[in-house]
Amino acid sequence: MKEKRLNNQTSNRKLDHIRICLEEEVESEYTGFQDILLLNNSLPEIDLSDVNTEVKFLGKKLSAPILIASMTGGHPETTSINRNLASAVEDAGIGMGVGSQRAALEDKSLEESFTVVRENAPTAFIYANIGIPQILKHGVEYAEKAVEMIDADALAIHLNFMQEVVQPEGDVDARRGYRAIREVSEELRVPVIVKETGGGISREVARNLRDCGASAIDTGGAGGTSWTGVEYYRAEDDLSKRIGLDFWDWGIPTAFSIVECMDILPIIATGGLRNGVDVAKAISIGAEIGSAALPFLYPATKSSEEVLKTIKYFEKGLKVAMFLTACRKVKELRERQIVVYGRFRDYLETRGIDLISFCRKR
Repeated sequence: MKEKRLNNQTSNRKLDHIRICLEEEVESEYTGFQDILLLNNSLPEIDLSDVNTEVKFLGKKLSAPILIASMTGGHPETTSINRNLASAVEDAGIGMGVGSQRAALEDKSLEESFTVVRENAPTAFIYANIGIPQILKHGVEYAEKAVEMIDADALAIHLNFMQEVVQPEGDVDARRGYRAIREVSEELRVPVIVKETGGGISREVARNLRDCGASAIDTGGAGGTSWTGVEYYRAEDDLSKRIGLDFWDWGIPTAFSIVECMDILPIIATGGLRNGVDVAKAISIGAEIGSAALPFLYPATKSSEEVLKTIKYFEKGLKVAMFLTACRKVKELRERQIVVYGRFRDYLETRGIDLISFCRKR
């Protein structure tokens, strides 16, 4: 991928992130899904054609409970990536989020890298995205501008302090964050999703977010792209590199975070989901939607057709998992028995969750 540097630190950082994610090893290792077994039904008594993956999320119908997670935008060279992602989700009938819109809010000449999304996905579920540090600095107005820029169906406020502490230019003032989320939730015309970016969300934080008026939570759990890992590659001094390595695997694994947040707010499960089976497992333990970014990045540098192939791979895997557990509808995944073991089982016991009732469900 060629690089054209601009006189805009935020914009250049976006290009750095894309390059690193394409060229370097950036993933953490453990999501928790490795320790979850969906019980196979050898005679499901349904036809594969009976399986219906359609869902409704935040008032919008999706052909499958799958979103392409916030990825990029904010540099001219990311425009084609977002165009390809948007065209694919429109064709597939799912949805996507854009990357942080900070760069375009600072420089209107960069808006096309985001507006291209709604232009190519006029009916899809699209969510805007801005970081809590920018909300703290600029207030509700920044949130409103982000939504208006892409005619978004929802706004994600991302929490990425784990990344910010390693960034040389990071913003590490988290004071008054809940108050800011409450103000945006009360005043914005669209639902507010609060999303982590690799650290996962705990039950205590989820309850606070619910009380602030958030409409949904994106777990952004450990196990997928490690943003401290990404910043490790950008670090310019030895101390920052060492901290990036130390916190590479920091956070609540995605499956753990789903359980932490279940029954509090609707959950988007993000963080290391790499196929339709992972989506099925996420839903079986409490998520509404499965979401991923990294698996779609390289295809998006090629064409919308390549992105669509990856979407279909996720969808087919989910549909097969539903068929092999005798689920005609997505919500039935939550009613099927599962087996848990290893670190996930240890986690459930430590958090005081009854294993028998959790696995027999529900």
